[in-house]
Amino acid sequence: MTYTLAFDVYGTLIDTHGVVEALQAHVGPDAVRFSQCWRDKQLEYSFRRGLMGCYADFSICTRQALDYTCDALDKPLPEPVRESLMAVYRVLPAFDDVAAGLQQVRAAGHRVYAFSNGSAAAVNGLLRHAGLDDLVDGAVSVEAVASFKPDPAVYAHFLAATGSDADSVWLISSNPFDVLGAQAVGWKTAWVQRNPATVFDPWGVTPSCTVTGLDKLASCLEQV
Repeated sequence: MTYTLAFDVYGTLIDTHGVVEALQAHVGPDAVRFSQCWRDKQLEYSFRRGLMGCYADFSICTRQALDYTCDALDKPLPEPVRESLMAVYRVLPAFDDVAAGLQQVRAAGHRVYAFSNGSAAAVNGLLRHAGLDDLVDGAVSVEAVASFKPDPAVYAHFLAATGSDADSVWLISSNPFDVLGAQAVGWKTAWVQRNPATVFDPWGVTPSCTVTGLDKLASCLEQV
């Protein structure tokens, strides 16, 4: 059976910690800690805005999370440095397994879409920079719904935008909150557990399959 595959972008296709190298020049050995705090707060701000009905572009969440991290970790980076870090976020690298993984599922006949909290312009820019734009059939952004994952309206928007139904769609994501959101609306899911130390949320819900990289996805889909 062939499916429509919805690939999360930040953290699944694109490495959000690709900013660490740039951070090292400004915060030294705190770069990894800074990057993790920045990412955690970015997601928290998107969750808050979704719940509050106060949508703002994901880049706003990213910038406000950067400002928070500077304050929280006592790293008063000057404005030009902050702008340079935001620029790096627009050209983050893909994970090493992504191109091969996308090629494999396309060869198997599946439809392939990027599905992101980021704006369409930001997502398409990331895909082009990473050389992935020819490996997807399109990109679906939450901006048309003015909310963020895991709002059910966002997943409904993906179905409408791609002409799919829930029974034929898989979400592929490294983010447990996204996997849980998709399963709550009846989608099949593949959790990409890139780090063996990462724990899936203990909500009594199990992903349809778990893979350690996207190069393992095609075989996983065949077995479900």
